Parts: sequence; structure tokens; C-alpha cells
Amino acid sequence: MPRQARIDAPGALHHIICRGIERRPIFKDDNDRSDFVGRLATLLPETATRCYAWALIPNHFHLLLKTGEVPISTLMRRLLTGYAVSYNHHHRRHGHLFQNRYKSILCQEDSYLLELVRYIHLNPLRARQVTSLEQLASYPWCGHRYLLGKTRTGWQQTDELLELFSKKKAIARRKYVEFVAEGIDQGKRPELVGGGLIRSSGGWSQVKQQPKSMLQHKSDERILGDGDFVESVLAQADELLDQRVHYQRQGITFEYLVQLVADYFAVEQSDLLSASKQPVRVRARSLLCYWAVQELGMTATAVARQVGMTQPAVSRAVERGRGIAGEVDIKLAEQ
Repeated sequence: MPRQARIDAPGALHHIICRGIERRPIFKDDNDRSDFVGRLATLLPETATRCYAWALIPNHFHLLLKTGEVPISTLMRRLLTGYAVSYNHHHRRHGHLFQNRYKSILCQEDSYLLELVRYIHLNPLRARQVTSLEQLASYPWCGHRYLLGKTRTGWQQTDELLELFSKKKAIARRKYVEFVAEGIDQGKRPELVGGGLIRSSGGWSQVKQQPKSMLQHKSDERILGDGDFVESVLAQADELLDQRVHYQRQGITFEYLVQLVADYFAVEQSDLLSASKQPVRVRARSLLCYWAVQELGMTATAVARQVGMTQPAVSRAVERGRGIAGEVDIKLAEQ
């Protein structure tokens, strides 16, 4: 069965779960954890991505991120690729580190932001990395302690979350701790990471209370939210797909983009398909990469083969191209 495309948009909230291959450890020591957190701390500001919660467990991790200036997939690709190379070198191993694709669930923010923060920050307790809420307050590999003010960070959105509890930080932190404590007995919360029908119905308890005739919620494994939210997200995704089909019908191919961009920037088409460092060619190639990925739906790997660049280099070019696209006076196709 073909895997479904990820759903993303600026401002979208994502619960990300990534496990080690065959559930093996991906963090063997504090050097590994520091390396991972350091990479995350660098990438979040660079991509204007917000982080509300995170937790590192020996064989997996959780992140709660809001899409910024670049797609979450771009940030995750850079994070996972860089970390895997470093981990393999450090531990003298070869091969894949992570299990398949990471899981990314698009979440309805109003209903689930705080629930997910609590769920993620209780993971070290559920995984027995700590034995009490008091120990969790000092656990360095989880965002909980940062919300308590134990340590400051410039990349986790602590103030924004605390304000949801109170304008006064001391009161907000006390209410936050009480909120987290109330979640200890809730267990693994499968509705936060499980099936789309369960999520869009509000959890197993709600599903069981409804007669079969009423279980008509729109559901999707990639989305956490009520039926209306799921409908809205899928409709927006369909609009993007329709746009790409529209381009295909008008003959907007990668080759067409090469010609269009080359003409606009007055460069040779061959210059776009080589690794020239001349500024105008870099700008032109960045726009080409952005349009190919964003508008045509090509993968960064596929574009990399076309332009003679590495996949990470294409991902960086896409980020540059996003800004350039807003500056140029050029249309891809007739509306």
C-alpha cells in the first residue's frame, strides 16, 4: 500500500514521533543526547519553527513543533540525517538508525496543544527514565524542566505556554505542574497517537459511547482533531493537489521551470543544472528548486538528481527560494 503524503502548512502544529530501527536505542549516552539537542537548538531558530514540548527516550523521541518558514519535513530531514551520521561515527556503526519514516501527526491546536505538552513531557516517567514528578522536574532531556524555569533556553516556547495558565509566571508554573500531575494516571493515551477515527471522535471512551450509526466522523491517520478539523485539513491538501494537477495539464514540467527561470534571470539553462556559485545563478537555482518541490510536488532527492546537487543542498536551496519567490514578478501558469 503506498504511503500517504505528509500534510503541512505554515503555522501547522505537529506531534512528531521517531523510533530507532527495530526499536533499538538511538541515544546511548549523554553525548548523543547533547548532540541531538544541539542540532535541534540550531535548526529551530534557523527555520522559525516553534517547539512547545520534547522528550528523549533511549529508543525514540517526541517533538511538538509548529511549522515556520520551511516545511517540517525539511527541518526533520536535516535533523535526522545530521544526527544519524554523527551517531554512526561516534559509535562506529553503519546502516540505518531510524525505523522507517518518522510519524508526523497534524494537530488541532485549540483542542490538543496542552494535552500533547502534558503527554510528551510525561514520557520519561512512563518510560521509567525517572520515577516521580519531582525527578522529572530535574530530568535534562525533556522540555518539562524548562517550563518550570529550572533552565532557560532560547528555542522552546515556554512563555507562550505558561500564559495559557496565568499571566503571572509563579502561578502559571504551579497550575502547569498540577495539570501535568493530573495526567499521570491517564496512561499511554492511544487517542493521541493512534487511529484517525479514535482521534477525531475524542478518544476510545467517546467512541464506545456512540452508536455505530453515528460513527461517521471524517478520520485520517495523519491528523489529530475533530471531524470538522480533519475535513478542513484534507480540503486544503486537496486544493494543493488540484493546483499541481492544474500545472500538469498546462504542461508545467520541471523542464518548463528551467526555461522560465533561466529566461527571467537571463542565465543559460545549463547554469541552473550545475553547481555554479555565481550569486545570480544561485538565486535562480534556489527559485527553481523551491518551485519544483513546492509547486510541482517533486522530492528534494529527485530535484537533486536534476540539478547536480546533494539532497541536503537542495533542501537549503528550497528555503532560500521561498523568500525569492515572494520577490519576483513572475507567474508559473495562467490562473
